[in-house]
Amino acid sequence: MKTNYLRSALLLIAATALTTAANAQKPGKKTAFNSYKNHDTFDGKGRERIQTDWQGKTYQMELANNKLVALAVDGEIIPSTKWGEYSTVIAAIREQIRKDKIQAKKDQAQAKRDQEQARRDQQQAKRDQEQAARDQQHAKAEQEEAERGQQQAKRDQEQAAKDQLQAKRDQEQAARDQEQAKRDQEQAHLDQIQAKRDQEHAAEDQRLLKQMTSDLVADHIIPNEEVLHELSFNGEELIVNGEKQPDSVFKKYSKKYPRFAQGNTSYENGKKQFNGLHIHRN
Repeated sequence: MKTNYLRSALLLIAATALTTAANAQKPGKKTAFNSYKNHDTFDGKGRERIQTDWQGKTYQMELANNKLVALAVDGEIIPSTKWGEYSTVIAAIREQIRKDKIQAKKDQAQAKRDQEQARRDQQQAKRDQEQAARDQQHAKAEQEEAERGQQQAKRDQEQAAKDQLQAKRDQEQAARDQEQAKRDQEQAHLDQIQAKRDQEHAAEDQRLLKQMTSDLVADHIIPNEEVLHELSFNGEELIVNGEKQPDSVFKKYSKKYPRFAQGNTSYENGKKQFNGLHIHRN
């Protein structure tokens, strides 16, 4: 067991160095989960390697067959005797990864359904156009037949008028089907753009929260980052761990973090459950 733990710990150290170098080359990269890998190794064990920023700390872990075999926090290797202290946050991280996988699968399935519906709409529009062309040809044949007799011509003309009206309706329907197919494609594109924006906003909010927590420690409002349990911030007040901050502190943080002050920002980090960061913007 010690050999496996040491081997996994060495792998985590190497992964830490590689990730640090990669982030140094790409300073603009902002992601909720820095990296996640799930693969089978030569020994037949399913391996998971996770690195993420969570509640102001960087966690790196490796699991084999759903069992923790190595753990590092902020680059420090944690011995197996202390893993129990991190069981709650590890469970929360893994649960978030599970939910993200499920949501990603649902989004992919919905995107596929939207594409298939758009394809069917285009095919229907084509069939409607072809039907309209056939209706027009039929109307012409009826008009030619009408020339053979007045009485027959009258009936044929009436039928031709009806066919032309139907042909017009078919053309209008075909145009509506094409327009609907276009709107469906545009909506699918907008949904993809919105999903990307939501991910970027979430990553930026987490980065700003971490920076703001560091400022609270530097300004001696809280002794360290770990004791920040509750935060409320809006255009009127700043409350940290249930205590309303002086007006000077409120103005300083409002100026530095307008993204939080202009909305209705709340953050809760309970002992039993991670409630996370919530921002409601007008």
